[in-house]
Amino acid sequence: MNCLTTPWGEIELARFPEDPRDTLRAWDAADEYLLRHLAGEDDGAPVDLSGTVVVVGDRWGALVTALAARRPTQITDSFLTQQATRANLARNGADADAVRLLSTRDTPPERIDVLLIRVPKSLALLEDQLHRLAPAVHEGTVVVGTGRVTEIHTSTLQLFERVLGPTRTSLARKKARLIFCAPDPAIAREASPWPRSYELPADAGAGAGLTVTNHAGIFCADRLDIGTRFFLQHLPRHTGPERIVDLGCGNGVVGTAAALANPAAELVFVDESHQAVASAEATFRANAGTDAPAEFLVGDGLSAVAPGSVDLVLNNPPFHSHQATTDTTARRMFADSRRALRPGGELWVIGNRHLGYHVRLRRLFGNCEVVASDPKFVVLRAVRT
Repeated sequence: MNCLTTPWGEIELARFPEDPRDTLRAWDAADEYLLRHLAGEDDGAPVDLSGTVVVVGDRWGALVTALAARRPTQITDSFLTQQATRANLARNGADADAVRLLSTRDTPPERIDVLLIRVPKSLALLEDQLHRLAPAVHEGTVVVGTGRVTEIHTSTLQLFERVLGPTRTSLARKKARLIFCAPDPAIAREASPWPRSYELPADAGAGAGLTVTNHAGIFCADRLDIGTRFFLQHLPRHTGPERIVDLGCGNGVVGTAAALANPAAELVFVDESHQAVASAEATFRANAGTDAPAEFLVGDGLSAVAPGSVDLVLNNPPFHSHQATTDTTARRMFADSRRALRPGGELWVIGNRHLGYHVRLRRLFGNCEVVASDPKFVVLRAVRT
């Protein structure tokens, strides 16, 4: 936990789940820059925050916690961000309802007077959200984006300009920039081009011929990534009734392929991304039908899955948290899997060879075998004893 000094005082912040070993802060220079600008501390007038304030993409709730007295609305794709926001509001004595929490799948407010956007890593997610928010923006809406210099590109500015109106950037400060956009009501409102679908190629192993649906922001939304392709070529061939979890499901293609290979199986799709779970449900239903048994959970790993209730976990863990490279998420996914698996249950993991997941799995499960490998990827199998 660390203290962020804002123009309205200090606030204590932490990521979620809180880990005393984690050295990463719950905010960065881009958040600080935006808050100073709103308070008029950078040679400008303070921004009037008395109207409807909407904050999009606030990564760990730092922005809305600082602005809690203005009762903002937060829109995020991340379940973990929502949990972090609740925890950060509580540790700073703010009411639980001080911030209205919406996901990227929820209907946004009808009118927005101040729109604050933390630029996401995915340009597609930004595109989708700008299209969804545009009808609520009016000529007097103050629109300010923020991000690290490496996150704001010409394409980012062009997107703001095309969807909302004339756009410019600030000078860089501490490797962060602001984006200023003046809404133009004359711009024709267009529907978001997302979600998008495509068919998997013949070399996709168990996924060959599947129709995949991707909502904006999903990893490799316009094509099958090579890691998933390799995993699909080496999925376990189980038959009979079993409960399978696609953990960190993304667009759900791995779990869907497993379900089609074993029609007696019951699938559970889990991801912390609202966009991902919506994609997984669309992918599964398009290929397995509306009556096939499946659960779709937005949550923190397998925290909502009962211990000893799962036969097989399929996992392609991320090794980035926003711009930071970390194995924290993978470690938690592996531990969650061991808890959720029945004795004899299996965890199958796809990962880059250099990540060394086999070491962690052997320590946790007492065993780990290589199912398949190539120069870049390895498929590992660990059994719950």
